[in-house]
Amino acid sequence: MKKIVVFGATGGIGSATARRMREKGYALHLVARNETKLQALASELNGSFTLGDVTDPMLFSRVTDDVGSAIHGLVYAVGTMNLKNLTRFSINDFLQDYQVNAVGAALAIQSLLPALKNNPNPSSVVLFTSVAAEQGFSFHASISMAKGAVRGLTLALAAELAPKIRVNAISPSLTRTPLAESLLSNEKMTEAISKLHAMERLGIPEDMAACCEFLLSDESAWITGQIIGIDGGRSTLRIKS
Repeated sequence: MKKIVVFGATGGIGSATARRMREKGYALHLVARNETKLQALASELNGSFTLGDVTDPMLFSRVTDDVGSAIHGLVYAVGTMNLKNLTRFSINDFLQDYQVNAVGAALAIQSLLPALKNNPNPSSVVLFTSVAAEQGFSFHASISMAKGAVRGLTLALAAELAPKIRVNAISPSLTRTPLAESLLSNEKMTEAISKLHAMERLGIPEDMAACCEFLLSDESAWITGQIIGIDGGRSTLRIKS
């Protein structure tokens, strides 16, 4: 049975992806920092798990020890949503966003490289960037910078690790996840943001999980180094006036 490692497994996108991959018959190793949610999800999906925070450098070696000698894929669905005026960001804000989104992704891949290479067919890595790294949005300086680094990491590693490992990224627009709850608590604001998308709705975790499943499968065997917008058209289309 092919094994997938999911970082950020208890988040909205991570848990939707984990459930979808389990339905498709994959074995799962889940990584997250909320012990109660992680144990419950691992029990539900009959998966193994490692408890920890991606800002802890020791986490990645523990994941490597727990996972075993070979994995088919890695999903790094960890993110932040730190939105405020530029003058209010501290150095710690910038460093935290960069560490969680970009450095954590690089360390996860680095630590699991032997297991990813130990497959007869190319394995697959899926990262998450953001439409905010393509479009200029006010109050997004820190997250746009961090997710822009993920875009660069995707391209660099896709080139470096080919042909044994494929590396792609999904670039969502605003998605209904627990991470976005504070932003979506205002119904009028939610409606206004929805209407900025050609599809006139926000994303849901299952939208991202469906693309993630495809990128992890052998059906995407000739796809690497791509940043795929799952964003209701937000990155490329302008709605009718």
